[in-house]
Amino acid sequence: MNVLALDGAFGAFSAAVAVDGAIVATECESGSVALERGLPIVDAVLAAAKVGGERIDRLAVGVGPGSFTGLRIAIAYAKALAAVWQRPLLPIDSFDLLEFGGGFDRVLSVVVGRPGVISARYRSGSEVRRASGWTADALAQVVPEGEPLLTVLGAPEDVLHALAERAIAVHPAVPAVMPAAAAAALAAALRTPPKSLHEVRADYGELPAAKPPKF
Repeated sequence: MNVLALDGAFGAFSAAVAVDGAIVATECESGSVALERGLPIVDAVLAAAKVGGERIDRLAVGVGPGSFTGLRIAIAYAKALAAVWQRPLLPIDSFDLLEFGGGFDRVLSVVVGRPGVISARYRSGSEVRRASGWTADALAQVVPEGEPLLTVLGAPEDVLHALAERAIAVHPAVPAVMPAAAAAALAAALRTPPKSLHEVRADYGELPAAKPPKF
């Protein structure tokens, strides 16, 4: 199976191609480059993989939470390519991308939306807690009191400091598969695609900072 995956949630734009469960090509550029560089990055990764669009069996895209602009553009590209090639498109959330391949039993995954605002997911066995908002508020909602040593993925320094203030011992970890699009490409081969492209929607984690005026 040939899978093309895109992601724009983590302050970068990445693309990856997986063939039969192995990553054969990746491209990633940091910053707000999705609009100007997104399609050239897709072209580059397909060329590196030596897989044309007609040979792609399915697509995957990171749907957030994460960067508002990056998510919106990456999902738009993925939907357009899936429609043109008439291929299924699988949505993969940012927390699953961070944790993919890690085999974590208890983990806190953090995605930064904007300065001081995060989306966080705590998972311990079958228990899952998720919240978005100001750093301290979101952590208070998801991390139980008296939590022992906790593996943390994607957390910037302010999140680590906030956990330390609660006397929570932290083990910072890095994703097992990078960039995010590579994790999406591998995860997509293991999932059942939705029936319609309209089911693929962005999860921004919070409402955008700007609010439309009321008339």
